[in-house]
Amino acid sequence: MKSIQSIGVIGGGQLGRMFALDAKRMGYDVITLDPHEHSPCGQVADDQIVAAYDDLSAIEELGRRSDVITYEFENVDIDSIRHLEALSYRVLPDSGVLHVTQNRLLEKEFAREAGLATTEFARVQSFDDLARAAEQVGFPAVLKTVRGGYDGKGQWEAASIEQARAALTQSGGAELIFEAMVPLACELSVIATRNARDELVAYPVAENTHDRGILAMTIAPARVDAATASRATEMAAVVGRKLRIVGTYCVEFFLSTTGELLVNEIAPRPHNSGHYTIDVTPCSQFEQQVRAICDLPLSPPRLLANAIMVNVLGDGTGDRLTGIAKLLADPSIVLHVYGKRHAVARRKMGHFTMLVDGPVNAAAVARARAAHGNLSWSQC
Repeated sequence: MKSIQSIGVIGGGQLGRMFALDAKRMGYDVITLDPHEHSPCGQVADDQIVAAYDDLSAIEELGRRSDVITYEFENVDIDSIRHLEALSYRVLPDSGVLHVTQNRLLEKEFAREAGLATTEFARVQSFDDLARAAEQVGFPAVLKTVRGGYDGKGQWEAASIEQARAALTQSGGAELIFEAMVPLACELSVIATRNARDELVAYPVAENTHDRGILAMTIAPARVDAATASRATEMAAVVGRKLRIVGTYCVEFFLSTTGELLVNEIAPRPHNSGHYTIDVTPCSQFEQQVRAICDLPLSPPRLLANAIMVNVLGDGTGDRLTGIAKLLADPSIVLHVYGKRHAVARRKMGHFTMLVDGPVNAAAVARARAAHGNLSWSQC
């Protein structure tokens, strides 16, 4: 493989930004492609191509200017990735990975074929499908768009066939997956990285709390027993190897109240629940991504402290974040702001990580929530 100096990133959001910061620190040039000028990644990259993800001439320009290409989220145009591959440009993870992880049905079917447990599910695209799914899977259930939904978008909970029919109508004819809702002990995730030589490293299992579909808080390591943590790590390794992912990825799990570990979703790139790795590990999830796609040795993860990561969301009342001085009066807190200009309601604008000495207990979680309460948005 030829020497790598320039890395192309499809997508200009905060994941691309944090990736670019580590890549730049390691001596690489970074060019991003995103439809919006002054994107979070574009602000710190060497250059940005302002173009749509399906603009093949712009995609080709990114290919010509990059020694290797990656993407910062999975809802990019897969035909653009295949176009780059057809022109012999190197894209990691490849389009085969994207094909599965862009489609919730294929994702669940892949997990089952790999011997990994999931919730019960069925495909729904008509009212006849819905009736069969209701009989097969039952209620309560959640209906999700097969493609494109994230952060709780394109999802409807249903406790009855009437609510399910309303969800199908609201979806506007989109293909849906009908999933059983199970009583949860908690939600977990594993961030792992695999390289082309099939070497694989995994960070400690993290525990996640969501607010209406958006990640609100991550605790690392998760407050689960060693057997559950080991099982989640093993299942994440199966995903990476069976999909032949080259790069950092995340596997999200449901842990049921009966102790069953169920694969929920797979993200073929660094993940929100791994942001804490920037501040409490020698090698973050983003640096591992750089290492994997640039054929550098992976770094066995180790925690220098335990962590609580809290997302900072916009609320639609203003674009200026206030209360930072109060937040940072706690020396255990590290703040990351993403450079987005408009703090629209529920938009991810930043996060902070609280470093915790010793196990994360209820008092530490309460302290993190109180710290978050210091922040607010204003118009000036």
